[in-house]
Amino acid sequence: MDTQAPKCIGCFALALAASLPACGGQTAAITEPSTSSEASTTDATGGSETDAETETDTDTDGSMPLDQASVIHSFGEYALEAHEEVQPCVQWTLHNEKPIYINTVTLANDGAFHHSNWFVIPEDTFPGEDGYYKCSDRNFTELGAALAGSVLFAQSTQSKFEQQPLPEGVVIKVPPRHKVVSSTHMLNLSSAPFATELRMTLDIIHPRTVEVIAAAFRLTYSDLDIPAQSESRFTGECAFDLHYESATGQPLDIKLYYALPHYHYLGNHFSLEILGGPQDGTSLFQIDGFNADANGYVFDPPIDLTGANGLRFTCGYNNWTNSNVGWGIDDQEMCVMLGLMDGDALLDANVSSDSQVVGVEQGVVMNEGPCTILAAPKSPSQGPPTPEEIEAPLYVPPSDPGEPTVPVDPCIDIDPAAAVEGPATLSSIHETIFVPNCTFSSCHGSQAPVAGLDLDATDLHGSLLSHPVQANTDLSLVDPGSPETSWLYQLIAQCDPLDRDGVSVRHMPLNSPRLLDPGLVAKVRQWIEDGAPNN
Repeated sequence: MDTQAPKCIGCFALALAASLPACGGQTAAITEPSTSSEASTTDATGGSETDAETETDTDTDGSMPLDQASVIHSFGEYALEAHEEVQPCVQWTLHNEKPIYINTVTLANDGAFHHSNWFVIPEDTFPGEDGYYKCSDRNFTELGAALAGSVLFAQSTQSKFEQQPLPEGVVIKVPPRHKVVSSTHMLNLSSAPFATELRMTLDIIHPRTVEVIAAAFRLTYSDLDIPAQSESRFTGECAFDLHYESATGQPLDIKLYYALPHYHYLGNHFSLEILGGPQDGTSLFQIDGFNADANGYVFDPPIDLTGANGLRFTCGYNNWTNSNVGWGIDDQEMCVMLGLMDGDALLDANVSSDSQVVGVEQGVVMNEGPCTILAAPKSPSQGPPTPEEIEAPLYVPPSDPGEPTVPVDPCIDIDPAAAVEGPATLSSIHETIFVPNCTFSSCHGSQAPVAGLDLDATDLHGSLLSHPVQANTDLSLVDPGSPETSWLYQLIAQCDPLDRDGVSVRHMPLNSPRLLDPGLVAKVRQWIEDGAPNN
């Protein structure tokens, strides 16, 4: 297996539904448009342990109506052997006797999750017990899940913690007797066995506060031809206004709430613009590179596309390999965007043919193509809350008393006395820490290392000991013999490492709510205490 450049193995397209964002590239920089602002995320701290068909109308002190609740579920640990790669499905039956309305989805994992696609479907679809299972044993397909139910969530590739917070009053509706299902792709690049937990939180709001039932749509550029040793961009112009009107009987009047791009390890750019009308060319969202963070973007207030023809989107790639790359899995690429909108139709737009080179700008080969559009009315089950639901107390589906009560366990600093796990050598540190946690996300891989720190360097020892730290600190990256004055150790051993001014900075790995296993961090500490030898 090539550990230098992670692949989105198993990512594939989905008609009238979703796909998910980014693996690999450069440091991500998100451009915020002037027409919207990113919604603040909520840090949920509690769950709901209720009996079946629980309804409650007051908060814990009985003083006021309860308009929201959180249901938290752990899918348990999944054990991976060294260098194991698997693509299981996973299921959680909600046992909801009534509709529920989800405003925010939170997904947290301990690592090794390359990506996952989530749906809500009727309980009798792909029947079987909850937990992980082999997808083919139940004839599961993402297309079948999308057509049977609706899109719930999409995990940004390799993200360990992510929230999909829709604006106030905007929800994903789950009809009665549904379950949550997902196809996953897990990859343990470590030379040691690894167990990872996956945990999902659904923030539910009262039907009386629901204003919009969100619908999913997808933009895809599948006619990719990325030449070797070059940079390319591919722009799709998706004029779906007439198709929307044909499916709904009304002019295009959708409002855009959420966008989530997806490309693989060569991807270095994504942008979204309004197509046509008085706002033609208005930039809505842009990301350059990738840094393993959650890459979904919430528009609050929403983007009103009334009067426009549709959307224009662009995916960019730096193909540093010696082979041409097309659409696909393994070492190929993708260009997909999941969107959530207020609209009466599901939309699927794809540049599947007729892509043409239209020029070269600053050495980047520019490609364009027209979108083929499919439109279909929303399912009747995705209608607004009934008067009975609005008048009733908040309904919360049942939870097992053994379920966790927080979306993710709190971060705890590593005890300096923690026992070392495995040999305290640089080669072992590279194989069990750097590869699965630092170069796996492509942040510190050899192609575009963040802060210039290449943890796949041929001379890794020399790179670590001579690297100029690009942070507000007087510490060396590695100070042989002294973990306390080694910035590398502080970043992985402290939940809130402090710079020279006493300001907290983000611990590593990036976007991980918790630190690495204490035994692994202890290995780094011991190696530094031993003088940081080149072993």
